[in-house]
Amino acid sequence: MKYKLEWEFKAKGLDSILFSSDFLDGEHALHAADELEKTGRSGEISFIDEIGTSWSMKEMRKLLAEVEEEPHDLTVYFDGGFDSHHVKAGLGAIIYFKQGKKKYRLRANEVFDELENNNEAEYAALYFALTILEEMGVKNMTCEIKGDSQVVLKQLEGEWPCYEETLNRWLDRIENKIKELGLHPRYNAVGRKENKEADKLATQALEGKMIHSKMQIL
Repeated sequence: MKYKLEWEFKAKGLDSILFSSDFLDGEHALHAADELEKTGRSGEISFIDEIGTSWSMKEMRKLLAEVEEEPHDLTVYFDGGFDSHHVKAGLGAIIYFKQGKKKYRLRANEVFDELENNNEAEYAALYFALTILEEMGVKNMTCEIKGDSQVVLKQLEGEWPCYEETLNRWLDRIENKIKELGLHPRYNAVGRKENKEADKLATQALEGKMIHSKMQIL
């Protein structure tokens, strides 16, 4: 979750002026607020998160202490592949996140034999990624979701319609899971090159190479 600062500037002989910052990660926002207070020229300082909730300095310190130990700053990549000869799908998911002061990458894949085509595999891959977030205990977080299926992401944003009943059922499952987890998603369509890790995991699943690993990254 990112936050922007709002604060009053007290100028001599003038009415207070309200200022607002860009969105910052929680730690930087709190540090900036501390520096503002030291000037002795700022009035009340508020922190506004990406969904519009306002926090005081005291509330912000408590919030960050609680969030620090949970997975946060989530970025999810997903991709699906389909083997028409064997009629099975490979699903791949990469999740980048922070926990404590460390950064991690989780890689996982799955094979699924009840799908009909590559389009359906893309929806199933995103749903698979969401079930991993659920297993991680992720709740009430912002989450950036990236994939090379523009159709899936644009339909979730409500920009493109979906006319296929089967795919609409997958959209319903995805949206319900997002609601259950209290996620606030930001969808970002990327090129296949940027999504190559998730694509490779989907391919490995079709080859029978199952992966579920978590590692710390710098």
